[in-house]
Amino acid sequence: MRLLAGAGMLGSSRAASPFATRGVVLLPEDLTLKDWPDRVKQAGLTTVALHHGRSVFEVIKFVTSDPGRAFLDRSGELGIDVEYELHAMNELLPRWLFEQDQSLFRVNEKGERTPDWNLCVHSARALEVIAENAVAIARLLRPTTGRYFYWGDDGKPGCRCATCRELSDSEQALVVENRVAKALRRHDPRARLAHLAYSGTLSAPRRVKPEPNVFLEYAPIARRYDIPYSDQMEGKDGLGNLEANLRAFPAASAQVLEYWLDVSRFSRWRRPAVKLPWNRDVFLADVRAYAERGIRHVTSFACYIDEDYFKRYGEPGAISEYGAGLRQTL
Repeated sequence: MRLLAGAGMLGSSRAASPFATRGVVLLPEDLTLKDWPDRVKQAGLTTVALHHGRSVFEVIKFVTSDPGRAFLDRSGELGIDVEYELHAMNELLPRWLFEQDQSLFRVNEKGERTPDWNLCVHSARALEVIAENAVAIARLLRPTTGRYFYWGDDGKPGCRCATCRELSDSEQALVVENRVAKALRRHDPRARLAHLAYSGTLSAPRRVKPEPNVFLEYAPIARRYDIPYSDQMEGKDGLGNLEANLRAFPAASAQVLEYWLDVSRFSRWRRPAVKLPWNRDVFLADVRAYAERGIRHVTSFACYIDEDYFKRYGEPGAISEYGAGLRQTL
């Protein structure tokens, strides 16, 4: 397949896009820029997902506030889907449960039970609690697409107990996701759940198979953005990891979660934000690489593009170029 380039790439939008999902992921505070839904619509995107800095409750608090309800209402009026992409383990398995039952939690590299991160995936009770709380969160944060995103602790290790250590961190994550996916399906017949391939879970699972309603979400946070991803097959977060994951998960349902628009990443997650180092040529090459591998769902973090960002740097043309690039046929 050949990606159309040059002016034509960003011009005509009459042909159907190969990407069913074309999205951005934002923090609630990014919505100080109140016309984000309109910008999404104008860029030809389909989806906005809400993320958070520290807690799922930040998102819950926002969507139940007046500004949050206005955002949801406007998105609905414009036909924009809303999803919630969440590092949720702290809410799924509250840390205070350690005082009641240490066996729910992971064993660290020193052989000690600790409530610091994630869980012991061979604890039936831990999986039960997580599934129950996933459904409880789903009642408050119900995506319009039926796609749910409940990730483990951000970049943190899994369990190293005698049983769990036989599984990679990606396989441990998939054990949890399979259990949650079953519970969500009983709550929402459309429910599908993401397996996040990211950081310690970027490697493809081998010993654990996904449930039919678990799909791949691939997020290569450590890749380079000054050269195309197709030139980064090997090494840390190389494209070869996606190909390996696509042998474990269907490509048709897989989603790439990118960082092309992520001012927070390029600012090293510190404010004040830097200006986005947008590279249109790299982006277009990446679009081609993903499409050629059968990817039909693409989104990007766009965190820190808020009212303050506009005051500092003006209109980021990257948003419209991002939308135009994803709308084109191959």
